[in-house]
Amino acid sequence: YSILAKNTTETEIREGCRITREYGFAAFYTSSPFFSPIVAEELAGTDIEVGTGIAFPFGSQTAAVKAFETEEAIARGCTAVDMVMNIGALKDGDLKTVREELTGFVAAAGSAVTRCILEVNFLTDEQIASGCKLIAETGVQWAKTSSGQFEGPSLEQFMVMRDTLADTDIKLKVAGVKFPRPQNAYIFILAGAERIGTRAAPEIVD
Repeated sequence: YSILAKNTTETEIREGCRITREYGFAAFYTSSPFFSPIVAEELAGTDIEVGTGIAFPFGSQTAAVKAFETEEAIARGCTAVDMVMNIGALKDGDLKTVREELTGFVAAAGSAVTRCILEVNFLTDEQIASGCKLIAETGVQWAKTSSGQFEGPSLEQFMVMRDTLADTDIKLKVAGVKFPRPQNAYIFILAGAERIGTRAAPEIVD
């Protein structure tokens, strides 16, 4: 479950945490580590992940900035971090830059759960596959379709990710899926998604 609006208040974050506890969601996400200490406080004593986005939502920061942001997120209580890949570098074929940022991200995250966001709607199938291979090579634990801030993934794009990572231990997270959300969530789960990230989590479950 995530609350990612630009004008989010502390009251809304605490209410989101309450809903997360009530429903037993796997994680609660904010768009930056700013509210993470409050989320950590609200979720203390549970196994619910305290999540945040890194380089969210554009992913164009340098590797050093992404690593620093990850370190700060962990220091502020995060137990799960989702970093947006540098999509421009991937599209340019600059795999060295992407590999460098992913390696630094994993090192900075330490024991926290690591996920990399591909933002697949900007990519060709070949670029999606290339990005997934880099995720696997660098030890990121999860590949994620989208940030949810732009166009979401198609089922076919998700299947490229699934098939590329079929012989690895990388898990798959889907986000950014548009309406009808409950039906779409179910279809992606049937296709192999192990986590759905959404602002409509209560509505989907209901």
